[in-house]
Amino acid sequence: MKSKSLLLSLLLGLAVLAMAPLAPVLAESAAEPPAEELSWDALVPEDFNPEGLFEKYDLDQMEDNDPRAEEFMRELKAVWKIAPVVEELAGKRVKMPGFVVPLETQGDEVSSFFLVPYFGACIHVPPPPANQMVHVRLPQGAGLAADNLYEAVWVIGRLSIERTSNELGAAGYSMDDAQVEPYEED
Repeated sequence: MKSKSLLLSLLLGLAVLAMAPLAPVLAESAAEPPAEELSWDALVPEDFNPEGLFEKYDLDQMEDNDPRAEEFMRELKAVWKIAPVVEELAGKRVKMPGFVVPLETQGDEVSSFFLVPYFGACIHVPPPPANQMVHVRLPQGAGLAADNLYEAVWVIGRLSIERTSNELGAAGYSMDDAQVEPYEED
């Protein structure tokens, strides 16, 4: 009886030792919930409606160099820079499609970028509203190849409410240590 008990104890001990290297992987996968696929519309509060600004100006009747058009652009940029966010999204692990607007590079890789809903955003004026831009920071050593910037991507990570702005635009959200995958429709 004693030898059976000793044998079982030894086998159990060996099993625990064999599984020990997997413990961090198992703990991480158990702790991290699956990412919720999020549409760009979900980032906009229901009560946010900048349409009134467009109605205030008769844009169809203006030329590009019209002083009223310039006033409209200044006002639009100011409103979009402070566009409200959906606070309930803070801390959620999400998966979002979009396009990359590079902010920081390390060698030939992009380490930080704005994720935007359409190609050419921030290059054309005006940039999207802050609630339609996410400042994404990739983990050290996990940069995005700079030659793949014209393709849509999926970005997976934990969404934070954080305002970031530079000459390209203003983001109302951010993701740190995000993961980037090529975009493929599910």
